[in-house]
Amino acid sequence: MNKPKFKWTTSDTIDILMIALGSAIYAFSVDMVSIPNKLADGGLSGFTLIIRHFWGVNPGLSTFIINIPLIFLGFKYVGKRAMIYTVWGTLCLSFFLSMWTLQSIIDQVPLHHDPFLATVTAGCLSGLGLGLVFRFNGTTGGSDIAARVLQEKYGITPSKGLLALDFLALACSLSYLDFFHVGYTMVSCFILSKVMALVTEGGTQAKGAFIISQNYRNIAKLIDLRLERGFTYINAEGGYSNEPRHMIYLVLSPREIPELKKIVKQEDPQAFIIFFDVNEALGEGFSYKTKSPSLFIRK
Repeated sequence: MNKPKFKWTTSDTIDILMIALGSAIYAFSVDMVSIPNKLADGGLSGFTLIIRHFWGVNPGLSTFIINIPLIFLGFKYVGKRAMIYTVWGTLCLSFFLSMWTLQSIIDQVPLHHDPFLATVTAGCLSGLGLGLVFRFNGTTGGSDIAARVLQEKYGITPSKGLLALDFLALACSLSYLDFFHVGYTMVSCFILSKVMALVTEGGTQAKGAFIISQNYRNIAKLIDLRLERGFTYINAEGGYSNEPRHMIYLVLSPREIPELKKIVKQEDPQAFIIFFDVNEALGEGFSYKTKSPSLFIRK
């Protein structure tokens, strides 16, 4: 039986280009904002900054060298396509980290007078860059591969593995930075995580709702008329009474929640409502409703 051949598509080309763009933005943040303003970084980038401080090695070169054994180790735990993207992301990051320091295209961002502004700028730019890399199925190697290996060998979840590596990098950064700058770095890492989540998961925020009521049909009609949202009936059973119940499930915009509360209170003040976060909503009424394409919604 012949194995399916690896087929390169237009989607792969877009992925490659966006991974390169994200790596360029992240490298710009490190070279032009973090380093001149004495901010550290988490993960592998944090260790490359330590190496730069003590031995003067360019972060681009040290990133490439450190990633070589990690990439070979990752071949055992990461799929073929994912590894190709990882190698590409690593090469792009190493290249742009070196390029921004060698080329005098733009001066370093002068934010020495305002450490907090430098912190916010570094977090936003780094989050945007890494978010684009992850949004288009790539990684920049380093901590991502290490976290995957820790998961496979020791059962440590990726989030805990990445957190441990970030904490270790920040702790080691105290060898050349004071608590003041490391504290600002922690704030920058927090901003980075929020911006990266926004870019990776999408810009269309939504809320989910479960409504349990005897007057579920009247509530559903008003949802259709006043909110113009679709909904689903779910048959359930009371845990104590063992009586049949009917639930309404729907996804809506956060700004529509007050109107939904009015509808439910109007029809059944005794109704039970549960709201929960939805990371991203795609479909009619959300992504399909947008007329102009958004940077954060990938078609």
